[in-house]
Amino acid sequence: MSGTENRRTRPRPLLVASVAAGVLLVGGGGVYFANTSDGTATSSGAPAAPPPLSLDAPDDGANRDGGPGIAPGEPDPNGGGAVYKAKGPLPKGPSSAAVHRPEGRVTSAEVTRLAKALGIAGTPRLEGEVWKLAPEKDGSGLRLDVSAEAPGSWTFARHDGGPVGDTCLKGKACPPPGEAEAPKGGPVSEAAARAAAAPVLKAVGQDDAKVDASQLMGSLRVVNADPVVGGLPTYGWSTGIQVGPGGELVSGSGQLKEPAKGAEYPVVGAEKALEELNRSAVPGSIGIGGCATAPPAGEKPDASAGDTATAPCEPRNEPRELAVTGAVFGLAAQFVDGERALVPSWLFQVEAEAGAKPHTVVRTAVAPEHLVPPAKPTPTPTTTPDPGEGTAPARQIQSYRVDGAGTKLSVTFWGGVCSTYTATAQESADKVSVRITEKPIDPDRACIAIAVEVTRTVTLEQPLGGRAVVDGASGESVPRK
Repeated sequence: MSGTENRRTRPRPLLVASVAAGVLLVGGGGVYFANTSDGTATSSGAPAAPPPLSLDAPDDGANRDGGPGIAPGEPDPNGGGAVYKAKGPLPKGPSSAAVHRPEGRVTSAEVTRLAKALGIAGTPRLEGEVWKLAPEKDGSGLRLDVSAEAPGSWTFARHDGGPVGDTCLKGKACPPPGEAEAPKGGPVSEAAARAAAAPVLKAVGQDDAKVDASQLMGSLRVVNADPVVGGLPTYGWSTGIQVGPGGELVSGSGQLKEPAKGAEYPVVGAEKALEELNRSAVPGSIGIGGCATAPPAGEKPDASAGDTATAPCEPRNEPRELAVTGAVFGLAAQFVDGERALVPSWLFQVEAEAGAKPHTVVRTAVAPEHLVPPAKPTPTPTTTPDPGEGTAPARQIQSYRVDGAGTKLSVTFWGGVCSTYTATAQESADKVSVRITEKPIDPDRACIAIAVEVTRTVTLEQPLGGRAVVDGASGESVPRK
């Protein structure tokens, strides 16, 4: 079920200094560095102290006190407990850098500019907190949805329209309502895909973004663009555009408004950030309760199609050592006080292992003394379900992952061996709220308290794109694994 959900509004931190320029370390140890600072002074002549930075929901168990951790869409090479070791010298970086936060409202003119680049005609209409442009008449063409509140998360998808169901001609199978037939032919070249996506990137102010068109999804080629904000590369703020075999735009998502520069914070160098990353790791840990044990005799965890429950395992005591080949200073997407922002971070390139690809691990660069200490986890309060529902309170979701198409969202949480679990999602333009409900297999029978890791999958109406995933019970953001 789709719907628009209210977002919390908070006063934005005052701008106290200008951002420092970026630092880049390429594998081999070369450092490129420039730094400028116009610190705002207090009446005593000293720079004003920035407000404490409250980071929410770190992305992985090896990074519990501030920072996205494993990059979005990239698996933890060891399931937690990895130790990272630099193969060469790491850069010191700037002395300070600014957090960038979304501000303002998206205007009709901004939506129209994006729509024109996508080839969509018409005037956007505001429905609640979402700007919409949809195909008329036969329903064929592109549909665009844009959140009215910054950062203006947007999604678009192509619908072929035409006859569906029993109205099809004899001998020809029709797709279900709202679904287009699979595109025919091979994928276009990387150059052609870049050219097709270029007008869209220009319309959203990302024509200087770092673009990668190497990803394939069957006959579709995906253009991924990481924008430059405040002169720094970004991570987790990507624009994704799928290009069909004929060079047509098929679907995509991103953010329309560039985050505004906010408070500036002292930052640590890459070496210090890597030390903090390793210090916060918990070697061999797999989460609450350690390894799962076998369920009572004669009982099995529920396992619907696409869903799993963790099997018994042996605890890992020795962490694996992973080589860091370089580091880039930039801005990484992170939740600050419950809202998405870009936080000064170190992006560490990790060497590929056998059967794997090189990947990126992210660590917040903000000096630890300027971070609000993470709150200790509290048990989920017990509530009474509504009469007739027969469901237990929703569980806290630990993490999520999404398939290549962005429509299959899998959430992982801790459950018990004597219950079944279902997941439902409510979508809006800027986030997807997922709620887990629990139903005891036999309410009249005593159940042994054994924790198992459970995964449930929901199908989204639109690709997840840059939208946030939140826990429907607590309202808290869910980290991507």
